[in-house]
Amino acid sequence: MKIMTFNTQHCLNYIKQEIDFRIMADAILQCGADIVGLQEMLAASPEEEYTNQVPMLAKLTGMQHHYFAEAIALDDVNSYGNGLLSKYPIREAETIPIPDPDPHQYDGYYETRCVLKAKLENGITVLVSHFGLNPDERESAVKTILANLEKEKCILMGDLNVCPDDPVLDPIRERMKDTADLFAGPRLSFPSDNPNQKIDYIFVTPDIEVVSADIPAIVASDHRPHTAEIHI
Repeated sequence: MKIMTFNTQHCLNYIKQEIDFRIMADAILQCGADIVGLQEMLAASPEEEYTNQVPMLAKLTGMQHHYFAEAIALDDVNSYGNGLLSKYPIREAETIPIPDPDPHQYDGYYETRCVLKAKLENGITVLVSHFGLNPDERESAVKTILANLEKEKCILMGDLNVCPDDPVLDPIRERMKDTADLFAGPRLSFPSDNPNQKIDYIFVTPDIEVVSADIPAIVASDHRPHTAEIHI
């Protein structure tokens, strides 16, 4: 089974700087993914090019099971958050808000985030998230993740906005395996055309066997996708 995390930057073609569903779908198909966690997705927009991006990618990839988790409502009609595409039926799914730090401890840009949690018919639980830019946001995100992890057959994936040596990830590493441990060599994910850092992750619980992992050199979004082949 191939799993994949992909920050699509609301399906913005990184080179052409225009909305391009086809290039995002082709990236997913090229990776041969069975389950895809998506970040920076838009939904419910009156603008045709932005409308219901998760269902649009589901249609183009043939992955009929999908879910959108709203992190923020941009206005009365626009919403923004994480998505899930799956070849396996979704038994149940929910959107779990990540509490905003109060008060903010830093001067940087803050944005409300969420965790998408879905239980699939094949027994896997998938968590998809996109952590904030500030340390206190990421600490809040990790606490939310830990409160929602399942002990068995659980996958966490997303753009976590930290490099691998950041101690904020230590509590997650204590309970899950980093699929990047199986990289054949150094693999970086951002920016996609000339990456200089790895901020995208796939973690799995210890009972899941990781066969291989990769960050293929695909330039579609501003992030490269991260993939892993697993056995359950």
